[in-house]
Amino acid sequence: METSAATHQLAALAHDGRLGAFRALIRAGEEGLAAGELAALSGAAPSTNSAQLAVLEQAGLIAGTREGRSIRYRVRFEAMRALMTFLLADCCNGRPEICAPVAQSLACLTPAAGDAKRC
Repeated sequence: METSAATHQLAALAHDGRLGAFRALIRAGEEGLAAGELAALSGAAPSTNSAQLAVLEQAGLIAGTREGRSIRYRVRFEAMRALMTFLLADCCNGRPEICAPVAQSLACLTPAAGDAKRC
C-alpha cells in the first residue's frame, strides 16, 4: 500500500460518525448493513449518514450494493487488512516483542469456541 492511499483511508476514518459506521459494519461481518440500519444505529440523519458512507466508500474501505430501494454496505476486509498491515509493517523492525501485545490483545477480544471470557 502506498502512503497516499493509507493517508486517504485514515482521513476517512478520522471522524466520529464515520469511524462508528465503519466499526458497526465490521461487527456486521460479510452480511453488512443497509444504510437505514446504519442511520438508526448511529442516530444520524439519513443525509448525514449517506455523506459519511460516501466518504468511506470513496476511500475504498466499504462497498455499497443496491438491494431494491436500499443500499447495503459492507466492509472491504481486504482493504482493512491492507491498511492494518501498512500500519504495523515497520512496527517490529526485527523485534517481534514490540508488536506481540497487539496480537495478544486481539486474541483476547475474540471468544474461542463460544467462550466469551476476555483476557
